Amino acid sequence: MSTKAVIVVDMLNDFVTGKLKVDRAQRVIPNIKRLVEAARAIHIPVIYVNDAHYPQDLEVTRKWGEHAIKGTKGAEIIPELKPVESDYVLEKRTYSGFYETGLDPLLRSLYKGKGVKTLVLCGLHTHICIRHTAADAFFRGYSIVIVKDGVEAFTDEDHEQGLKYLKQVYGAKILTTAEVIAGFC
Repeated sequence: MSTKAVIVVDMLNDFVTGKLKVDRAQRVIPNIKRLVEAARAIHIPVIYVNDAHYPQDLEVTRKWGEHAIKGTKGAEIIPELKPVESDYVLEKRTYSGFYETGLDPLLRSLYKGKGVKTLVLCGLHTHICIRHTAADAFFRGYSIVIVKDGVEAFTDEDHEQGLKYLKQVYGAKILTTAEVIAGFC
């Protein structure tokens, strides 16, 4: 029995078409869509963890400016990756998908209480939110798979350095969308 979960990080309007637009995000959308559809087809949980900031959050006030403010269009998941009823959607206020989101208890409750063992991470940004989510996953004992053609960053250098760090420091497997889907069987 597979004990994986697909974690989709920050595929939001503000990052794809809005205030902190990453043009490179367009190339991962079809891959993430294929991945989540394949996961849903065999009942692998799909969990979205998304920025939903308050105006006073440190990411907003100290680093990136106003973006993905809770309740705004910018904080909504892009239409191409709209969640379905069986998916889970969690809000985050920091880089990590684990910090005060309820992600860890959710993961441990799945598969009839046996819990998820492997996280398949995709979304934005390889060197920031993917990295911090992977760090917290690692320290909680999860195996980590990064979908190489399902994550992106502001620049190629940020993306490649992020992948290298994830592999070296957290032992993440770096696989393509096709390889991940083949591993679902």
